[in-house]
Amino acid sequence: MEQPIGAAKRPARLVANLLAGSWRAVPSEPDISEGELRLIAPLLLKSGGAALAWWRIRASRLSESTAALELRSAYQLHSLQAVIHKTEIEEVITLLNAGGVEPVLVKGWAVASLYPEEGLRPYGDIDLCFLPDQYKKATTILNNPSCRKYSVDHHYGFSKLDDLTTDELISRSEPARVGNAVFRVLGPEDQLRVLCTHLLRHGAWRPLWLCDVAAAVESRPVSFDWKRCLGADKRQADWVACAIGLAHLLLEARLDDTPVARRAEHLPAWLMNRVMRNWDEPFPENYPPLSYVPHMATYLRRPGGVLRALRKRWPDPIEATIRLRGPFNKFPRLPFQIAITLRRIAGFLKRVE
Repeated sequence: MEQPIGAAKRPARLVANLLAGSWRAVPSEPDISEGELRLIAPLLLKSGGAALAWWRIRASRLSESTAALELRSAYQLHSLQAVIHKTEIEEVITLLNAGGVEPVLVKGWAVASLYPEEGLRPYGDIDLCFLPDQYKKATTILNNPSCRKYSVDHHYGFSKLDDLTTDELISRSEPARVGNAVFRVLGPEDQLRVLCTHLLRHGAWRPLWLCDVAAAVESRPVSFDWKRCLGADKRQADWVACAIGLAHLLLEARLDDTPVARRAEHLPAWLMNRVMRNWDEPFPENYPPLSYVPHMATYLRRPGGVLRALRKRWPDPIEATIRLRGPFNKFPRLPFQIAITLRRIAGFLKRVE
């Protein structure tokens, strides 16, 4: 008879245990019961980790369970979508190339390539960054009827991704191609830093993003330059170290030969607790991250939703710390959350004046 799930085994901890090492070509067999898998399967399906979960259990005794079959279906779907996305990438970038534009592809395919199979890491949009002198030409091409069928998220430079200048990131980027499409991707050092800061900017609320960090750390080339990755900004370097530390403590990423291993053992308790809380319910009804809620102005004509909107806008402590460029120390996050809230209120009042 199957044993009941212990109260101490919260969903987030079960998710972490199951996804630990799941990005490896041959992950170890997980220590999880059928009941526990059934409990967290909906979270994995909703947060994008289902294919990785199937990869971890596919050779185990759980592979024929009902929950496992749902995860396998997600894996099969993501594998099919990966083929489709790759074809779309080739088609849209080939059109850009024909117009004399060479984009930098970020996230999506570039991150999925870190995994043993691209279908293990689902993604949607094609994220492309362009040099300032090519941006206008690129947008003209993308606005053509032949390109409108593609879901392309295009960016002027890299300001939304990283603090380094466009010239710095381009000079360190690497050539890549899919079929006839020629483009560039961020260098491994810059990609890892961007993955870490992106994770924290959005409250680390998706376990898949931490798997990305772990996969990037373990797949880094021999020539990987940690000084280049961490950068000259000591505060940001510590953010990166903390994100990698989370990958180690929660997902067992291997850090023995890295300069951030020591930091991984001394993360603030509130950071771990918050990540666990976010993972317990990665897409809860009452907690979307700050970046994903409607503008308050939308409630001017329907004030009945204001209180609920304010609850939704109470900032996540991780995201608030990053937005205010705060340190990841042991002190409470309430001052950061209050400061962000006041800043947002002030901005709203200024817009409606």
